[in-house]
Amino acid sequence: LEVAPGRASARKDLGYTYLKVGEPEAAREQFREAMRLDPADRQVALEYAFLCYETKRQAEARRVFDRLRKTGDAASRATAEQAFQNIDRPLREGIERWRKAVELTPGNFGAHYELARLAEERDELELAAEHYRRAWEIRPERRSCLLDLGRVWQALHRVEEAGAALLAASRGSEPRTAERARELLPSRYPYVYEFRRALELDPGNTELRRELAYLLLGMGRRQEAEQEFRFLSEKGRGDLLSSAQLGLLMLERQEHREAEPLLERVLEGEDRDLASRIRASLGLPPLPAAPPASAPAAQPVHVRELAERSFQAGYLQDALRYLRAAHDADPVDFSVMLKLGWTLNMLRNDGEAVSWFDLARRSPDPAISAEAERAYRNLRPGLARFRTTAWLFPFYSSRWRDVFSYGQVKTSLKLGNLPLEPYVSTRFAGDTRRTTGGALPQYLSESSFIFGIGLASLPWRGLTAWGEAGSAISYLGRRPGAGYMVPDYRGGIAFARAAGTPMGRETGGAFYETNADGVFVSRFGDDLLIYSQHRFGYTPRPVQALGGLETQLYWNANLTVDVRREYWANVAEFGPGVRLRWPAMPPSLTFSINFLRGVHLRNLGNPRGPNFYDFRAGFWYAFTR
Repeated sequence: LEVAPGRASARKDLGYTYLKVGEPEAAREQFREAMRLDPADRQVALEYAFLCYETKRQAEARRVFDRLRKTGDAASRATAEQAFQNIDRPLREGIERWRKAVELTPGNFGAHYELARLAEERDELELAAEHYRRAWEIRPERRSCLLDLGRVWQALHRVEEAGAALLAASRGSEPRTAERARELLPSRYPYVYEFRRALELDPGNTELRRELAYLLLGMGRRQEAEQEFRFLSEKGRGDLLSSAQLGLLMLERQEHREAEPLLERVLEGEDRDLASRIRASLGLPPLPAAPPASAPAAQPVHVRELAERSFQAGYLQDALRYLRAAHDADPVDFSVMLKLGWTLNMLRNDGEAVSWFDLARRSPDPAISAEAERAYRNLRPGLARFRTTAWLFPFYSSRWRDVFSYGQVKTSLKLGNLPLEPYVSTRFAGDTRRTTGGALPQYLSESSFIFGIGLASLPWRGLTAWGEAGSAISYLGRRPGAGYMVPDYRGGIAFARAAGTPMGRETGGAFYETNADGVFVSRFGDDLLIYSQHRFGYTPRPVQALGGLETQLYWNANLTVDVRREYWANVAEFGPGVRLRWPAMPPSLTFSINFLRGVHLRNLGNPRGPNFYDFRAGFWYAFTR
């Protein structure tokens, strides 16, 4: 199936195998995919429906049996009809019984809830929605009814009503209900109007209203935020957090008389931590130390569990909120600091993420500190005001019997959030033979240091644009027709992407890499060159017997063309290659060996043959500071 995921017969075989080893849920999922891939296979559909029934998904089983009893051959229709009636008859009779119970006792929570549950299983969704809502109105503390109501409204495509019910269920409910509600909500953070719609449905939801108040406060809508805090403070004197926030907002406006009773309520309340923070903000002496607890509090652990579940489910905003609460409860928990860094990194807030990684790398736990150290070093260069990158690529070419070397040192300046970065650069391009020799010797490389000032875009999906102006200084002396120093203007676009298994993984796998560059160089007669390089192959597992040797075996496919149609700039190359490195080496240091067969696509002015072989061996090294 990894090779051919669309093969229905393989999914059937895997499904039956799961049944033999006693895994009906896994078997159900394979039959579901097989049914999707081959809708005409009635036997697969029957197997899927029976497994849905066995794994407590009666509504789905009933729907599939209902479809099969109306289509297909006589045998499958008869089987589906019998199975459908076995499911539908008890549901239909149960709905009628609970309808009568609701008529006799309209305030009976259990009667409304059972009627709604059976109606949902029978796909009578309007009836189910009506009685889930009535059950919740009878017992509003049972917010699991809001979860059920939101799920049914989603099935009815009543999107706004469903969002309101699920948002209300996700706040202020028992943890399991809240978690399941979040799984049905969009991954983004709710908008203000969605909070208000949820409060219209569930006006007594204190946590929901408080979260809306803090959202409004963060958006600078202080008047609306104060209205919500005032509502919470007046509704329940036990909501000390809202009273404290409202009191502090009033103090900022110099309304001391109105703020005083609110803050006194907090200072006299049972929340010592909140009272201590308020005393600190008011410049009052701290409270005396509390007596030691007989047992450690369980709340931080509980909050960490909620954060982990939210992170795994992809609800990053919720995970961030829980992680901040866990850090407040235990400021020296380095695992929480590390998770805060990763969460902020995934939310694209690298500026704050790097500070958490910086803290986490001080952990006494070697695993946490090592992971945080790697993350910090990866993020820090991209956030620094000045960033210096350097790379070096020397290699030997048998075709030219020469050693070439190319390199660059570049220092960039970060301009806030602008997508462009100015830089200064020093390039080097040289070789050892210098010329080809013979009656008409040709230079084999630029043999120069190129100093320049440029501007580059930030990478976007592997694509970068750049341009620079400077001068090239030859280290060989004056060339014929050129001086020691000549103007050099160059620029272009660069694209790089990779997929598959890179070097350094414990498991092997295929990989593919592509690099494409379009480069204008004024010194080559204002020529525009286009390079396209492709490598695809396999990354074996590290060879532990050779010190953990890491390798990649690949095939090269390279193409170079230009607009001036020079013979030396229109070449196609292909052939095998291998990369080598050991774990003890710097991460970016890699040796490569390539055997290439080349073809000149244009031969006008070519002093050599149109085809060539070339053995190339060298290494690549780069670093960023």
